Amino acid sequence: MASIFSRIIAGEIPCYKLAEDERCFAFLDINPVAPGHTLVVPKKEVDYIFDLSDEDYEAMWQFARRVAAAIKQATGCVKVGVTVIGLEVRHAHIHLVPMNSESDMNFAKTKLTLPSEQMQSIANEIKACL
Repeated sequence: MASIFSRIIAGEIPCYKLAEDERCFAFLDINPVAPGHTLVVPKKEVDYIFDLSDEDYEAMWQFARRVAAAIKQATGCVKVGVTVIGLEVRHAHIHLVPMNSESDMNFAKTKLTLPSEQMQSIANEIKACL
């Protein structure tokens, strides 16, 4: 069975898409720890990030770098934090989180629920910076 991320990439599940190329896909996390929290995933469904081929692994990090620069520009944050957890969805993914303090990277805190209009506005602002 395809992962939820594979279904998002295929267009079966809606998302706030930011960017894609031949190997990677970026979209807003629907339960963000901060506004602009983004997921970068490989289009190839691989559970563990270190099981990706060298080419896909390197392409994913290069893609994430471009998306992170756009997030930083669009949100005005101090830095974009990066983490790879990968336990909740068995499809490799990188979390990019706009940060103004270290506590912005606390995944144990209650996740945000943002209205769809705000999510779309954030997505549009980030896409405009890509």
